[in-house]
Amino acid sequence: MTFATYPSLSGKTVLVTGGASGIGERIVRAFAGQGSRVGFVDLDQAAGGALAKELTGEGADVRFEACDLRDIDTLKAAFAALAEAQGAATVLVNNAARDDRHGWEDVTPEYYDERMATNLRHMFFAIQAVAPGMIAAGGGSIVNMGSNSWWEAGGGFPVYATAKAAVHGLTRTMARDLGDHRIRVNTVVPGWIMTERQKEKWATPEALERHRARQCLPDLIDPVYVARMVVFLASDDAAMCSANNYMVEAGSI
Repeated sequence: MTFATYPSLSGKTVLVTGGASGIGERIVRAFAGQGSRVGFVDLDQAAGGALAKELTGEGADVRFEACDLRDIDTLKAAFAALAEAQGAATVLVNNAARDDRHGWEDVTPEYYDERMATNLRHMFFAIQAVAPGMIAAGGGSIVNMGSNSWWEAGGGFPVYATAKAAVHGLTRTMARDLGDHRIRVNTVVPGWIMTERQKEKWATPEALERHRARQCLPDLIDPVYVARMVVFLASDDAAMCSANNYMVEAGSI
């Protein structure tokens, strides 16, 4: 496949959460390929450090900070360190999440709160941390990662699906609150994306066959296609796109 280059992203400072693996890794690579200054955070210090070292060795301006996003003080410190090194971000990609399976019967209040902290709460505080810099810069783009799970009425992870549904409310309200500053806020909605985690845990032949039947397109979705949508929404080509959902799900919804 041949993908677009967006001149508006060259030299732009980008911040990605959950960038060490899966969809997040592809997003980091995609922005590095655009010539952006990319800072990313992740709980996986080994994978994050290895990715930053690889891309830096290829000449990209990529920096990594290990961070548990459930700890908001740690989130703020990591973001501040990246801003000190690369300048204030005018692109934020709220990607980090974990779709761990769980039965509704087994959910405790403590588990519920932890899932919300893992999949939703940090997105709000990430926006809160970067928005002042975007306002000072005269604009920016925020991309929140949604999920096909609740659109398709998927079962087996009710707290995850609840958190992901709430992402859309966060996008819509923040698009309104930040729009006067020319800050755009959108949601990217991946379908079932074939990351290594999905392949290892849940992509059985039977499950894949059922999902292919649901999609309009016959091909399974590589993470690169989610990254390409994110890159587009960050670019000036999407200057009039805000408060909306952008599906990358091969027609399964």
